[in-house]
Amino acid sequence: MVSSSPLKSPLKIGSVFLSAALLLSGCNGSGSVSTSASPDASPSIAASPAPASPTASASPAESPTVTAENTTITEKGVGAAQLGMTLGELKQVLGETATFTEKSPFMVDFDALEVSQSGEVQFYLLHLAKQPLQDSDLIQGILVRNPKFRTAEGVGAGTTIAQAEQAYGKVTLSYNTQNESREYARFERQPSPNISFATGNGSQNPAGIYPAATSEYNETSQFRPDAKIQSILVVCLTDACSAR
Repeated sequence: MVSSSPLKSPLKIGSVFLSAALLLSGCNGSGSVSTSASPDASPSIAASPAPASPTASASPAESPTVTAENTTITEKGVGAAQLGMTLGELKQVLGETATFTEKSPFMVDFDALEVSQSGEVQFYLLHLAKQPLQDSDLIQGILVRNPKFRTAEGVGAGTTIAQAEQAYGKVTLSYNTQNESREYARFERQPSPNISFATGNGSQNPAGIYPAATSEYNETSQFRPDAKIQSILVVCLTDACSAR
């Protein structure tokens, strides 16, 4: 991120998001980044593996739909919040109706800036713990639970896994006990390697149906009929979000 503080440098936060990139691209055994969460915290940056595919450069200038009314989730961002734009730029797009509330703690290693409009939470901007975002800082991680935000295929928080399979193909659900058993879904046609679909907790009411005998890393293609996607995380995996 752009900041005068060496603790909030692009190198520092970039290395944390790089860990996310490695996990998203296939590190599913031991060695996952453990990100313990508070009781009401959301899924961590550490996600289940996803099929490798080219990652598009994230830049707000390349998106023709960066408006306050935009509710689309892409590999470049969530609605008006685009990876690589500054917090100050987002504030300009959303205008005076938006409020920004610091949430700390949010999860281990990360706090979040809750973005609301007209009293409705839109999404969360993740940042390193105890290092609040400044207007000049770049957006590098966005988490959304609001069901009005959806991908081009209509998938968002609240979408059933069965419906998401229709859009993206066969699902694999997985969790790692070394990552607090957070459960994630990846699909045969994953929309992008930097988009992560969180579905719950593998040891507490999991979406997937797992064998009775479990190990550190567990995965399955079977799931409860009522299982849903709970949140979606979009993170920066390119240099475009680390520096201008």
